[in-house]
Amino acid sequence: MDAIISNADDEQKTSKYTNEFEGLYVGTAESEHVEMYLKAIWHIRERGEEPKVSSIAKLLNIKQPSVVEMLRKLDSAKLVEYKKGSIVELERQGEQIGKQMIRNTRLLEVLMKDALKIEIDEEMACGIEHHMKNVFTDALCTLLKHPRKCPHGFQIPKGKCCN
Repeated sequence: MDAIISNADDEQKTSKYTNEFEGLYVGTAESEHVEMYLKAIWHIRERGEEPKVSSIAKLLNIKQPSVVEMLRKLDSAKLVEYKKGSIVELERQGEQIGKQMIRNTRLLEVLMKDALKIEIDEEMACGIEHHMKNVFTDALCTLLKHPRKCPHGFQIPKGKCCN
């Protein structure tokens, strides 16, 4: 029991210390959900398929009614165009967000495999991709010498740094 209390005290001290010297940012789960849907739609289109409720649900491993609910929210936010029974279309801003998430993920995969020489950890990449700013993504791309394909063989969308 003393060890548990001691560990809790250490975590409080560490947390307090960290908060004094570093800014800690927690993205909202909602914004990450939005990004994952846009990324999924972008990826489905990239594969030459039509983004439908069923294909989005399958890719994200989510039930179709939940997908419909989120697509309605994305439609209201002008990120996608969605009408019941139709193919989902990305609006301009939704397209940009989906493309950026794909780019972030694929650059992180290249970083892990080629630069760090570690096994690709999809869960970690997915957690990090939502918190990358464009300046960081472009710096990472430049550091990796502007790779055109990820380790899975998919194209990495170009950024401003690639021109």
